[in-house]
Amino acid sequence: ITLDQSDRTLTVCLYLCLISSTCQLRGKFEMPNIFKAGEIMIGGIFPIFNKQENVIASFERKMRMINCTGFDLRAFRWTQVMMFAIDEINQDEGLLPNISLGYKIMDSCASPTNVLRAAFTLVSEQREEESTTQCHLPLTALVAESGSSQSLAVAGTLGPFRVPMVSYFSTCACLSDRRKYPSFFRTLPSDYYQAKALASLVKRYGWTWVGAVQSDNDYGKNGISAFSKEVEKMGVCIAFVGTILRTYPQSKIIEVVELIKQSTVKVILAFVPEGDLYPLMRETVKQNITGIQWIASEAWVTAARPSTPEMFKSFGGTVGFVVRKMAMPKLGTYLKNISPYFPLQSTFVSDFWETMVGCKPCLNCEPLPFANVTLNSQMCTGEEKLNYTDKFFDVTQVRVTYNVYQAVYAIAHAIHKLLFCQRDKNNVLRQCLNVSQITPKLVSDHLQRVNFVDEYGENVFFDENGDPPASYEVINWQLRGGEVQHVIVGYFSTSTDGTYKLTVKEDKIHWNTGNLIPKAVCSDTCPNGTRKAQIKGRPVCCFDCIPCADAADCILCPEEYWSNERRDKCVMKMTEFLSYTETMGIILTALSLFGASLSVATMIIFMRFRETPIVKANNSELSSLLLVSLFFCFLCPLTFIGEPTVWSCMLRHTAFGVTFALCISCVLGKTIVVVTAFRATLPGNKLAGKFGSVQQRVIVFSCTAIQIVICVLWLIISPPFPDKALKYNNKKIILECNTGSDVAFYAVLGYIGILSAICLILAFLARKLPDNFNEAKFISFSMLIFCAVWATFIPAYISSPGKYTVAVEIFAILSSAFGLLLCIFVPKCYIILIKPERNTKKHLMGKFQKTSL
Repeated sequence: ITLDQSDRTLTVCLYLCLISSTCQLRGKFEMPNIFKAGEIMIGGIFPIFNKQENVIASFERKMRMINCTGFDLRAFRWTQVMMFAIDEINQDEGLLPNISLGYKIMDSCASPTNVLRAAFTLVSEQREEESTTQCHLPLTALVAESGSSQSLAVAGTLGPFRVPMVSYFSTCACLSDRRKYPSFFRTLPSDYYQAKALASLVKRYGWTWVGAVQSDNDYGKNGISAFSKEVEKMGVCIAFVGTILRTYPQSKIIEVVELIKQSTVKVILAFVPEGDLYPLMRETVKQNITGIQWIASEAWVTAARPSTPEMFKSFGGTVGFVVRKMAMPKLGTYLKNISPYFPLQSTFVSDFWETMVGCKPCLNCEPLPFANVTLNSQMCTGEEKLNYTDKFFDVTQVRVTYNVYQAVYAIAHAIHKLLFCQRDKNNVLRQCLNVSQITPKLVSDHLQRVNFVDEYGENVFFDENGDPPASYEVINWQLRGGEVQHVIVGYFSTSTDGTYKLTVKEDKIHWNTGNLIPKAVCSDTCPNGTRKAQIKGRPVCCFDCIPCADAADCILCPEEYWSNERRDKCVMKMTEFLSYTETMGIILTALSLFGASLSVATMIIFMRFRETPIVKANNSELSSLLLVSLFFCFLCPLTFIGEPTVWSCMLRHTAFGVTFALCISCVLGKTIVVVTAFRATLPGNKLAGKFGSVQQRVIVFSCTAIQIVICVLWLIISPPFPDKALKYNNKKIILECNTGSDVAFYAVLGYIGILSAICLILAFLARKLPDNFNEAKFISFSMLIFCAVWATFIPAYISSPGKYTVAVEIFAILSSAFGLLLCIFVPKCYIILIKPERNTKKHLMGKFQKTSL
């Protein structure tokens, strides 16, 4: 039959007993116990012996008395502190006045089956005078147990009857389930928080390849499971999980030791009670396994038995978490009074004396009942004395012992609140309930609401799951003066909002490897220039390193950097822009300045020969304005050269748009003047008289004003700005001017194109005017060049990468400006300077034979 089936069977039997009209004790287990009578009884179960001998159970015969071995001084001290706390409460006039507490303490032998026997013994025993009355449970609460598996067995069985159970050392997170265990409480934090603390420690030191050892019970399995879930989020791999138990044969212990030896891990977490781990520790020391950093759970990190110089050889530097410590000086006096020769001494004292002194006490040469001594034990003479320097008597830093103390006081305060719930006229608490009316359920309800400050200043209360607030000390095993000391090197605490903090004093830790922090990785971090390549069939923490390519798992350089040839370093990309110092920039700057110089020279020639017929015939005002606009057109490319800035970006496009609009407006004005002048020679046409200098200025400035409005709106709504283009070259950053708004940019170009098209059409229609120097022909030819340049500019502009985009734009500006200057003004300058004989009115009017230019 399994343990769960046994639990259910016993629960049903107990339930049938409780609902029957009378109680009849069918039988009882013969189990040693420590008893003290009182008006209110509190039960206690402790693993005084830590190993139960294997027994074959049978339904064919009555179960014989269980034999347990391995007297545990640590657990025996827990029983003494429970007795001490109850004696202290009985003497306290402010807590349960005039009411005496009693206790019955039993041994579980660290066995789930034996702890059930103890639990049923406690809740089923009745005094003879009550055997025919209505059945009720003889105890109000239970202080139990140290092991999580034992607590699960008891809590699952007594939970339906709402018997309050306060554990002092069971940490399994599963016990926080209020649906399954509605009356379970504990005075130390759940493993839910210990798993987070252990995971935080692993993360802090970058340990990604760790081993684990668990006990083959609920404590170990649930603890490692919770730890695994936490570290998986951090990318930590668990290399192996070894399972041990104190009742395992030596062969299974050796299997786990071999697993540790064959593994490459250097950090191992042992989530095991001290009694289960001790055989493994002895075998590890025996085989001289060193160089491993051990992480301990709270169940063994401060245990006295393994904390010896012999164990330190393999387990030195162990780091673990444990609940806070407390100094209980009054308890020390109580412990020193333990003696088998004093009257009314409890059961198990003989075992304690034999363990401490090394001989069996003889009381009239008859051993105490249930005293578990060996036949070969030496008899004491009665002169032996206890060694008070032993750790058993050290009450300056007790931990689990203090948990037992708090558990007893929590039960006492709950009973006090239950009994004394009314105040009289003098505001003095008055008993409102008889002791006989107390039920375990009432005690459980009040235990949930208990909140008090104990004698040592600690606030005691339970949350909705029956757990206390979580806080731990970080303990480090250090050898000082030939003894293993449990040195506090840090703290772990949680807050109400669910956050937690791990604080470690690095300089105080002594690792197994000395002062050097242990390294726990399956594969070293890939060096720069390589990437991880997963090894098939191995955990994710184990990998090969292969040269880095354009893979997603390689570290990408920031946008302004690029990988060098070895792909192990990010190098700042070179910035590129059309500068004045490079060849292309120098050539374009020279052409720009040359064009501007030609414009100025032409303007000087026209001013010098302004009285000549050819200058007068070509409208000197429009020609001068056209030359000025061409001068600025030639200077526009200078704003395109050099590193882009906010002002240069805004200036280059708007200046280009406005100057070319002015230039084409002047050409348009000249074209209209030529056409109207020809039409004026026709009989009856008065158009020339109506198209004077005022109308010419209106056309020029109105056409230019439209472009100015477009540019102003562009600058207001979405102005051009300097930008870094990374798309053209992965090794270079192209500094360019972003247009801000492509619509505005192409609107500026489009408007210039419209003006150019109108000029071209008008000039083309007037190309056959009958004068000897046909201005329309030159305008028509210049517009053809202008339109051809800008028609080819757009596709070249879009397709040119980086600084070549700027070069294309400058080339278009210079080409169109040179086309206008050369086509319109060079023929005139040729006549003025080279052929002055043609600079006459008669020649211009075509009265002489035409000669080709």
